Amino acid sequence: MANDAVAGNALRVAPAGPADGDDPVRAVLAAYTKDLIRAVDDTLAGFLATEVAALTRIDAAMGGFAATASDYVLGGGKRVRPTFAYWGWRGVIGNGDPLPPVLPALSALELLHTFALVHDDVMDASATRRGRPTAHVALAAQHAAAGHRGDPGRFGEAVAVLIGDLCMVWADRLLSQATLPPARLLEVRRCYDQMRVETVAGQYLDVLGESDAANWSVDRALRVARYKTASYTVQRPLLFGACLAGAEPQGPLTAAYSRYGLAVGEAFQLRDDLLGVYGDPVTTGKPAGDDLRIGKPTTLLMLARQLATPAQRRGLDGAGAEATDQEIARLAGVVADTGAVTRMERMIDDRVAEALAALDTAPIDETARTALTGLAAAATHRRS
Repeated sequence: MANDAVAGNALRVAPAGPADGDDPVRAVLAAYTKDLIRAVDDTLAGFLATEVAALTRIDAAMGGFAATASDYVLGGGKRVRPTFAYWGWRGVIGNGDPLPPVLPALSALELLHTFALVHDDVMDASATRRGRPTAHVALAAQHAAAGHRGDPGRFGEAVAVLIGDLCMVWADRLLSQATLPPARLLEVRRCYDQMRVETVAGQYLDVLGESDAANWSVDRALRVARYKTASYTVQRPLLFGACLAGAEPQGPLTAAYSRYGLAVGEAFQLRDDLLGVYGDPVTTGKPAGDDLRIGKPTTLLMLARQLATPAQRRGLDGAGAEATDQEIARLAGVVADTGAVTRMERMIDDRVAEALAALDTAPIDETARTALTGLAAAATHRRS
């Protein structure tokens, strides 16, 4: 359950300004919505305990499977999506309504996020996430350690897919616990469903790009960023929050949220592309250079190819799944030499400016405007 401060909707809000600390996302989110994040975690923990117990009563193995899924939900993360949804909601209602009735809906977004992460890790064959083995890798290791029959890797991938599926169902179930008028809950569900469709469509484009990288482009890479990341990370959570508050679907506030959310969401993914090559694995929780190793057609790599000299382009074609760390470091240097990194930084800054311009005229609560201003910078200028 939420703590008393959250129950009264009295979330502490820090003044606008640069965040302290090495990770501005964590610093700003903690300063602005510390109580909210705690409330979301408490809501998730209570809900998941009930769900795990129910499956354990059917079969101990099912309980263990559900507990593994629960661990991946609760095992870290910045709670970015519930936070944007909260400020989308708060921007409409101000201090007028209590938070607990909508907490299940905000928290459901984190279950949806876990679904997407676990499936994405399987599709990308990622070994680590948030500094720990990904679900399919950990499950494969458990299978091997137990001496079970069959291919451990295949088992790990199959069970990870089921964990993702279970989190998707849990998200639906938790969303239904929001205390809202039936007509509004139906509108919220429509917004939520659109977010899910766009997430799956963006993920498909991401997979397609890896199989057809030679025919990919900067525009198409940006389209992947728009639908795979921007939609379900910032834009749709904001609109989801506005819908929870009963905002007019075609009103000026919704238009401002759409503009802000698309700009910040794209910048968020562009930063991810840079961190995927140049980030510190200790901070990001995953290896650097995997995108280059597999030739993933990110906006960064597409820009590098576009800007490269013929000699540099030949160098960009030199990576492969078996590339050494030294070869990946050399390739990262070639990407930087093309000017792609500088161009990416400019694209991020331009999108943050676009987002802030959208907020300037948005008819929203001033506290929410302050928070969203800080979050635009924090979510796009970060180290993890």
